Parts: sequence; structure tokens; C-alpha cells
Amino acid sequence: MLPDMNHMHQPSQKILEKYADVLVNFALGGGEGIKKGETVRLTVYDIAKPFYIELRRAILKAGGNVLSNYLLADEGKINLEKEFYDLANEEQLKFFPDKFLKGLVDQIDHSIFIDSETNKFALKDVDPKKIMATSQVYKPFKEWRDEKENKGKFTWTMALYATEAMAKEAGLSLKEYWEQIIKACFLDKANPVKEWKNIYGKIGEYKNKLNELKIDKIHINGPDVDLKINMGEKRKWVGGSGRNVPSFELFTSPDWRGAEGWARFNQPLYSYGNLVEGIELEFKGGKVSKAKAKKNEKVLLEMIKADNADKIGEFSLTDKRFSRITKFMGETLYDENAGGPNGNFHIALGSSYHDAFDGDMADKPKEHWQNLGFNDSAIHTDLVSTSPRIVTAILKDGTEKIIYKNGQFCL
Repeated sequence: MLPDMNHMHQPSQKILEKYADVLVNFALGGGEGIKKGETVRLTVYDIAKPFYIELRRAILKAGGNVLSNYLLADEGKINLEKEFYDLANEEQLKFFPDKFLKGLVDQIDHSIFIDSETNKFALKDVDPKKIMATSQVYKPFKEWRDEKENKGKFTWTMALYATEAMAKEAGLSLKEYWEQIIKACFLDKANPVKEWKNIYGKIGEYKNKLNELKIDKIHINGPDVDLKINMGEKRKWVGGSGRNVPSFELFTSPDWRGAEGWARFNQPLYSYGNLVEGIELEFKGGKVSKAKAKKNEKVLLEMIKADNADKIGEFSLTDKRFSRITKFMGETLYDENAGGPNGNFHIALGSSYHDAFDGDMADKPKEHWQNLGFNDSAIHTDLVSTSPRIVTAILKDGTEKIIYKNGQFCL
């Protein structure tokens, strides 16, 4: 019997070479790529070995240094991640290698992470409290990276490498899944980096127009949402930074204290090895006052219990004219950037992005961010909706302006 070629589908070396070029010579460095002598931490699972090879080559050819973090993927009955939570005692769950991680942050200039899940539900039977406890322990690692990023001395990016498990969850063949990645990242074009620079130029025009508006509040209204958000002082819209590949969104980190209203999210959330569906949130006084889900509500509620995970850290809109993603992918990286007839919007519960601050981010104390309503949390959970909505900006002079309708910006 001949093997199923669909099952064995893998992109060509040429495609992976282009993909690596986009990440190393465009996405890192905020659209500029890495510089000679800079150090890149490269985190890849062994299932994505062909991509690891091309990424390593691209870094070396650009004159960079590679710090490899090459990991074992779960295979068959081996579930390494779950095994950790099963075997670790409380002390082990809270182990934090501070000297090693502080040294790592000091050493690296950039970081690449390749998501290549082989078991989306590996942690399904693990108590979410255990996972949350470990996440909380690693918060200083995130803060050290953020601090370095705020000074303009660190950039990161992440991308997907398709696996059977990812394709199956999205209801696609592996070949179809790769086709979405190739199309979304312009890998079907002769010069993907040139295409990315072109699309970011177009997205940047809308970003500039949004930043010219003196927005006080944002009102999102539709059949699945009626939510008002405070833009906050010293805020700007951000996008096209190369952090995620692909990324077509424009986003900001609003003042969490002003959120009032409700929203339903028609896209599923994969959280701690569980599929959470039919999420609905209500906000009062900036915090989640009610939360429910049609499936795995318990996981959602446990996540919201984490420190400051009941507050908005990000608000984002994707214009359908720019996105090349046409199918559900079962991965937030893609689903929060999908096009479709209505475009999409998403909010993130948890940590905010300091680059939405309209000013110099360097060396600002925690109190600075707290006073401006930038949320601080170890958690950042994106919740996505593709249902119709109209987004209205309420300006500081009291006038209103529709900024997004029919899945696209109207500025």
C-alpha cells in the first residue's frame, strides 16, 4: 500500500528558506532584520527540524550568533509536558532559574519561537491551578524581556510550522494547512520580504490616521458585542512590527479601568490543553464581572482568577483587505489575523503592550504604567470574534466618528 502523500506533506526547502528569510531578515529588528554580531535565541521543536536548519542558516548568513533551544516534541504515548505536572511537587512547580534566565536575557538581542504542536490537548487532564502557578513564577522572566524591549534592545517573533495535529484540529489536510501558511506569509511570492514591507506600508497609513485622531473612548457594537473601552492617556495604535508572522492587525493597549459592556466571542480558545467555546464576558468598572462559556467554562473561570487576568490588556482590529488568511486554523496567531467578510476584532485579557505608550518607554517604573492603566499580568489570553461589528471612536471634543465597518477601516 502506497503511503498517503497528504499525510507526509512537507514544504520544499525553497519555501522554508523564504520563510526563514522573512523571520530573520524582516520580522526581527522591527522590520529591519538582525544585524551582524547580534545573538538570536532559536526555540524550535524537533518535529520542525527542516525549518530549524533553514533558520539557523539564515541567522549565520546574516552574521548573527545562534543560541539553540532545540526541544523534543511529544510523540505517541510520550507526553513530556503533562508528565512534568504529574511528577513535579509544589517546590518543583515553583522552581525559577533566576540566574540562568537573567543571564539569558542579558545575552540575547532577539528571540524566535516556532509553534509546532503535536498534541493540542496534552494538558487536558492537568489541574489549571498548577499551570497558572508555574506561569506566575515565570513572570519576572517576562518582565526582564519587556524591560529590554522597552529600551529598544530586544525584539522577538513567532511563527507556525504545520503538524498533523494542528491540521486535524482545523479540519484541514496537512497540505491545505501548509497552503494557508504559505499564502498568509507571502511565501508564494518571489520576494516575500518585499511583499511584507509593502503591506505594512499600507497598514501603516491607517495606523497614522488612527493616531491623528484624539480618541477618548472606543465603542464596539454589533449582534455579539456592546462594549465601551477607554483609550487612555498617552496611547497610540501599533502594528506592523514583525512580532508575529503573519500579522495584519492594528492594536492598542487601552486604559483597562474604562471597560463597560459585554462581548461574545464566536472563535474557540485553546487554553491549558482545553478547548473553550462560546465565551461571553461582561465588564463593569474595567473588570470582568461575569464570564461564561458553553464548553469548559471552568477553565475560563480559573484563568480569569489569575492576577489581573480579569482586565483588558489589548484591543485589536484586522482589516479584511489586508489579511490573506481565509480558513480557521485553530491557532490564535492566525485566527486573530483572519480576514473573512467581517474582518475580526479581539481583546486580550491580561498583560498589556508597553509599545502602545505614546512616548519613550525606557526606564519607566511600574508606577508609571499603573497610573496610566496599562494592565500588568503573567497572563495574556486573546479572545477572537469574526461576527459583524461597527467600531466608533468618541473623540475628546465629544464628536463621534465611525472608524471600522463591514470588516474594514473607514478613515
